[in-house]
Amino acid sequence: MNNDSSITLESKPCPLGCSGEDHLVLIGRDRLQNLPGEFTILECNTCGLMRTNPRPTPESMGFYYPDSYGPYQGTRVDLPEQTVKILLKAKQLAKRLFEFNTFRLPILPAGRMLEVGCASGAFLHQMAGKGWDVEGLEFSSKAAERARVLGYSVCTSTIEDAPDPKKTFDLIVGWMVLEHLHHPVLALQKLHRWTKKGGWLVVSLPNPGSLEFRLFKDKWYALHLPNHLYHYTVQTFDKILEKSGWQLKEIHHQRIMSNLIGSLGYLIDEQSSISGLRNLLLRFPEKAGVLHCLLFPIAYLLSTVGQTGRMTVWARRKE
Repeated sequence: MNNDSSITLESKPCPLGCSGEDHLVLIGRDRLQNLPGEFTILECNTCGLMRTNPRPTPESMGFYYPDSYGPYQGTRVDLPEQTVKILLKAKQLAKRLFEFNTFRLPILPAGRMLEVGCASGAFLHQMAGKGWDVEGLEFSSKAAERARVLGYSVCTSTIEDAPDPKKTFDLIVGWMVLEHLHHPVLALQKLHRWTKKGGWLVVSLPNPGSLEFRLFKDKWYALHLPNHLYHYTVQTFDKILEKSGWQLKEIHHQRIMSNLIGSLGYLIDEQSSISGLRNLLLRFPEKAGVLHCLLFPIAYLLSTVGQTGRMTVWARRKE
């Protein structure tokens, strides 16, 4: 049960329309922000899709997305020109030495791109610099305003409530977004309508089919209850895509260790004598910097067997 009286919970069946029963996977809490409540993850016995159930209603969910919510902050792009040049050179060197694939996209000519969950506009800024005509969709009004200050067109809305765009898109991206949606099939069907014929969808997701999830369970850094409403494996997300009018093209298991290191932090009790180590480990996913390069060999090996905790999915619109 949730401890906050302002939160209303709802129970929902499997979005794939399965009529079978579910079984309990785990019970967990919000470890990222330490907001109140315990939440249950169930797995559909028919299709294997895991979901948070019961879950906060769409009207209640804003409680778990305060303005201080980390992903809303984005990455600052208004840096001094000399600093930008140094960072670009460092990134180019890292790309030559370490083939990180976190934001890997299909090779496409520049066209129209929509970023769902664009936060403060950092990725919009990056793609605009490559010649793309970019637009954003963002739930947080404050984060969306930061992106607008940079000069980008951003609609403040959920996918479900957003108006149809005036023009369709060649590419729609969403980085760690779809697991947050209350109605994933309806949302993906809407994104299907918003793309041109042959258009692409590229999204990143936590991967509970990984070794990380099996090791850490309710202390898995990427679990993020109750914000993550669905917990997709490769197989179950393929089924969601199929039902929504998309064809899965490629899976790229990300070559980073963020979730694993953060999960180690959750294993250490807050009152432990080594709580300082706990805090250091929990800061790793956002503050790792060059440490990602040092851990790259391990991440690369785990990614080759599909066992890192994050994946990037390429899908293409079916006609």
